[in-house]
Amino acid sequence: MEFIAYPDAELMYLALAKQMASELGSFLRRDGRASLCVPGGTTPGPVFDTLSGLDLDWGNVAVFLNDERWVPESSPRSNTRLLRERLLRGPAGAAQLVPLYAPAEQPEEMLNALSSGIAPHLPISVLLLGMGADMHTASLFPGADRLTEALAPEAPILMALRAEAAGEPRITLSAPALKTAFHTHILIKGPEKRAALERAQSLSVTEAPVRAVLDVATVHWTE
Repeated sequence: MEFIAYPDAELMYLALAKQMASELGSFLRRDGRASLCVPGGTTPGPVFDTLSGLDLDWGNVAVFLNDERWVPESSPRSNTRLLRERLLRGPAGAAQLVPLYAPAEQPEEMLNALSSGIAPHLPISVLLLGMGADMHTASLFPGADRLTEALAPEAPILMALRAEAAGEPRITLSAPALKTAFHTHILIKGPEKRAALERAQSLSVTEAPVRAVLDVATVHWTE
């Protein structure tokens, strides 16, 4: 794990957006395409604001979420909605959004269809993750009903998980799918998250699911 502490949030957001754009640009120049996998929540919003305006060949970038709450895009809790509002606008509006939600009562009904949309874009070129104070990342929550399966090397690309802390049912990339990424960044803020990160390093991966990707990640932190 590489740990970078920034003097303020504005500098962190700007530096991270530029680094991710540089990494995406390298893939675009080499392969003609790239994939970007990002979290929901409010923390990455300022990174998305900057990234969306940067000059990249966005038409050849596939963008998809780490995880999604099983709610329609009309819901204020939809990660896809946040993605459209903060990232997929301006120049980045030309990117291809690969969905992680489709209308159905339960996520299990759509796993195969949604997985086949993600599969062509693996391995992930650039992965941005968040981390909760409970040390979850994506929707890999401690205590989730199928966490052990989602962490296993043979796990499928996508899984549906339920956890008390998660609220709605979730659909999430599994640990092995996340670990395909060439570049992995974790974005956290505040002393509580830093303490959780330090605690995670001495716990098992089921107790601290973020450990599944921690060894290969660059962690970006500010107070």
